[in-house]
Amino acid sequence: MRRPRKPRANSQMLHGGPPPVGGRFKPLTEEMVAHITETAFDILSRIGVASAPADIREMALAQGAQERADGRLTFPRALVEDIIAGACKRVELPGFLRDRGIEVGGGRVHIGTGGAAVQVLDSQTQKFRDSTLRDLYDLMRIVDSCESIHYSLRPVVARDMEDPLVLDINTAFAALKATSKPIGTSFFEPANVAPVVEMFDAALGGEDRFRAQPFCFASVCHVVPPLTLAEEACGVMRECVRLGMPLQICSAAQAGATSPAALAGALAQGLAESLAGLVLVNMMQPGFPCILAFLPFISDLRTGAMTGGSGEAAVANAAAAQLLLAMGLPSTVSAGMTDAKTADAQSGYEKGYTISLAAQAGADMINLSVGMLGSIMAASKEALVIDNDMCGAILRSVRGIEMFEGAIDLDLIEQVVTGEGHYLGTAQTMALMTREYVYPSLGDRQNIYNWVQSGERTIWHRAIDCVTELEARPAPDHLPADVEAAIRARMPIHLPEFAKA
Repeated sequence: MRRPRKPRANSQMLHGGPPPVGGRFKPLTEEMVAHITETAFDILSRIGVASAPADIREMALAQGAQERADGRLTFPRALVEDIIAGACKRVELPGFLRDRGIEVGGGRVHIGTGGAAVQVLDSQTQKFRDSTLRDLYDLMRIVDSCESIHYSLRPVVARDMEDPLVLDINTAFAALKATSKPIGTSFFEPANVAPVVEMFDAALGGEDRFRAQPFCFASVCHVVPPLTLAEEACGVMRECVRLGMPLQICSAAQAGATSPAALAGALAQGLAESLAGLVLVNMMQPGFPCILAFLPFISDLRTGAMTGGSGEAAVANAAAAQLLLAMGLPSTVSAGMTDAKTADAQSGYEKGYTISLAAQAGADMINLSVGMLGSIMAASKEALVIDNDMCGAILRSVRGIEMFEGAIDLDLIEQVVTGEGHYLGTAQTMALMTREYVYPSLGDRQNIYNWVQSGERTIWHRAIDCVTELEARPAPDHLPADVEAAIRARMPIHLPEFAKA
């Protein structure tokens, strides 16, 4: 009898290893993809964008854009298609420790934070309070230990910082110090980009080091829907291009409010707004690393309020991922923006289906997806670790059923059914235990009796313990102490020294 064949060494993905490739879920038919894409091209060539700053208008007109009588910039289809063809299709985002980086593009699914929440849920008091710089550091430090979260765009605003420049510098510093994974930040105004890049250069050891290892991307809302450019954001984009900071450019219209109520119409407008940003970035520098954050938000049409956890949000963002994947462009969508105020059943089901659909559709980056509560108005460390647990299972589902050498072994089946009658002790079972299967860290799989005997503790209780354990570990030490001291001597850093411990 032949021995069971061993799997190939590279046939399985270890938990926490390379990201799975999505794209099997397609909420849009090929005809719908074509129609929405055609409409986006028509919007750009016929309606265009308003409020282009003078330097942007001059640049765009010199490179083939046109101007309507009312001043709107339009982009002929041939121009847009040429720019898409030459655009960067794979964006490398190294970590501060380079090997913790990610490659964005091609449907490789990555989970991340984001959202600029203004409150945190304090697990001790069970009350919401204004978020601080220390909260930002603490949240991103937890991300550093979460194997199913690949990058961290600042999840909260440090509301204890009032000066815009000081806020931008300290936001970037807190992220830099908290994790060696890729990070993301944003800027109030163009002049604030250069000091942050100077700080990143210093952290890496010298001038232009950040350009060679751009571990931080800038999240820039270049457009104010519907179809109006944001002057300050366009200036930030230009500075980021000049200084070599990768871009994640955002269109975040709210269906029924700032985009059409019909989801197909909202998708067409949002795709046009995203492509307008891509055109401008590539006019600034052809092939510059740029990720399209196409975030179709949803309104509760009874009140006009945003609803991040709705079924409509789930399918619209999955469709956005499908549209960008079909065009071969690096994508970011939003998911996990539960409307629940605590990590309860509503939070679980809203996050579960919104993130799952986005991942299955092949979103390269899923922003706002972990740790957020209250329609992205608040964040929670405990929700963050719960969501990390959930995302491990979601990423496993994206991998799907894998066929590899030895996966189906007739000899093994015969050996078991004519022998001990179970597979528990076979070499294949032992080899695949941690390769084919993912296990929750916080999710409870005890039987009811054992759960009762162990104290009837919920996932929230286990999350509190997890956060306590993570915060008791030594802080990340990728930023050398002497380098940090030099940065503190040159920059208005407000994160306390005790953040080291």
